[in-house]
Amino acid sequence: MNKKVIAGIFVGTLVLIGGLIWLAKPAPDSIGGQADTTSSLLKSDGTFFDFGTISMKDGDVTKEFIVTNPTDKDILVTTLETSCMCTKAFMVKPDGTAKGPFGMRSMGYAWPINETIVPGESRTIRVVYDPNAHGPAGVGLIDRFVILTEESGSQLQLEIKAIVKP
Repeated sequence: MNKKVIAGIFVGTLVLIGGLIWLAKPAPDSIGGQADTTSSLLKSDGTFFDFGTISMKDGDVTKEFIVTNPTDKDILVTTLETSCMCTKAFMVKPDGTAKGPFGMRSMGYAWPINETIVPGESRTIRVVYDPNAHGPAGVGLIDRFVILTEESGSQLQLEIKAIVKP
């Protein structure tokens, strides 16, 4: 073989390997994936709740998480969203009024909440899961997420799980 053919095969192989490495890299986190919660300034009384076994015939189940601003600065929560349309989230203000429901990102757009949590203030995040949202086929293990995104882009992720029975 002549030198041009060998060089062409070598360059082609390098391009192919580089392309495969580029394609194999993980995609950025999305609403359905695991968000980075380590950088959030907000603190929660818990970030995970397991409902155990629930029944479709009993309807919606609810869990409330308490989220607190432990800093000395205001924190602006820009969005509150869920990982699936079967799950809704509400932010309950100190006066008891609720803002929401907020749900799954639609066509890449999350409805803004734009709520400021002042230093030392706590808010309740009410998470409502509808086991009937997926119809009769929606049985088995579910794992859903609620994500609060701060103005800085930091996120606090809350998670619920359940085993759904008919």
